[in-house]
Amino acid sequence: MIDLHTHSSFSDGELIPAELARRAKVAGYRAIAITDHADASNMDFVLPRVAAMAKEYSIYMDIVVVAGVELTHVPPGLMEQEVRRARALGAGIVVVHGETIVEPVETGTNLAAIEAGVDVLAHPGLITAEEVRLAAEKGVLLEITTRAGHGYTNGHVLALARAHGAKMVVNNDAHAPRDLVSAELRRKIALGCGMIPEEYRQADVDAWALVSRSLYL
Repeated sequence: MIDLHTHSSFSDGELIPAELARRAKVAGYRAIAITDHADASNMDFVLPRVAAMAKEYSIYMDIVVVAGVELTHVPPGLMEQEVRRARALGAGIVVVHGETIVEPVETGTNLAAIEAGVDVLAHPGLITAEEVRLAAEKGVLLEITTRAGHGYTNGHVLALARAHGAKMVVNNDAHAPRDLVSAELRRKIALGCGMIPEEYRQADVDAWALVSRSLYL
């Protein structure tokens, strides 16, 4: 299993990065991205620290740890600028907090994130067909999430991704140890929203490809 969307105590998670990685390893994950919530106010503090930890600890913890970021409630007009800033500061994977239906995310965030070429659009809510087509063109992975609330629109995201050939990833959006769901529950959540087994397997293949690419940045 691979989780490209997790949070440590650098934002609103419960665990420091090393414990988050250890608990993910014990739960059966072979790679995680630590993607704390960020904007221009804290990126320069969080990213270099997580990046230093990820590079050193991955060698000894038997799990690949990637330093990432989840750009959260960034105004759409500033999205491209902040994506560039995140990559310059060492983000191997850039996630954007999409237009989930359970939070007041500004309309236009999904489109701005896709146009900026982010790696993963998290919980994109009622994303449009046009946005999904563009995500497919740009290789932006659309998230199927195990997280309560954000997962309400998993079926919608899946249907459009399937129709337009967009890649998907299954993430936990983990904030606490209990969020690192087991392999069995993760699979059931994915299949429960309509994924077929081959799509579920392909999501992990595409996630691993993104992890592998990030290691050579």
